[in-house]
Amino acid sequence: MNRIEALNVLGLDSDATEQDIKVAYRECVQILHPDRFASNEKLQSRATEQFKRLQDAYDYLTSDKGRRASSASSRSSTSSGSRTSYSTVEARLAGLAAARTQLIAQRDTLLDERRNAAVMIAAGAIVAFAFRRVVWLAGIGGVLAVSGIASLVRAMQNIGTIDEHLKEMEMQRRHLEEELEEE
Repeated sequence: MNRIEALNVLGLDSDATEQDIKVAYRECVQILHPDRFASNEKLQSRATEQFKRLQDAYDYLTSDKGRRASSASSRSSTSSGSRTSYSTVEARLAGLAAARTQLIAQRDTLLDERRNAAVMIAAGAIVAFAFRRVVWLAGIGGVLAVSGIASLVRAMQNIGTIDEHLKEMEMQRRHLEEELEEE
């Protein structure tokens, strides 16, 4: 991993300062921490992978190697107070954008899971009804339908959670853009 890749993971540009990196990292950690998705094993494992990438990027950028690779322009931008606060807000916005992209990808996966659950429910109901005289086939159809219902409920709950996170992020983005306009 190089500095540019690490900054991209955090959603930052190449002129990001150490303060920008810390702010973007904190934002992403709050949004992508695996404990927020404890109710869904699949989402939690995905969040864990993304969290590890985030941690690796932050470790690289805060290590001596990452600091040496930083450009002179990032050091000069810390000298002016207004540029630093402007850059900090931009860093937070970039972190929110990166986290939003990852949450949307997770939501898309859950929407596919929801569609598959609906298909399972329909297929199970059709099999159970069509083969109601053949008990074992009707039982398989019933199990398929019940499994689909459980999967559908789980997917809907997780979609709701992700939508709440996306709404929170949108509110934060608007607030940060207002701060940016004020400066």
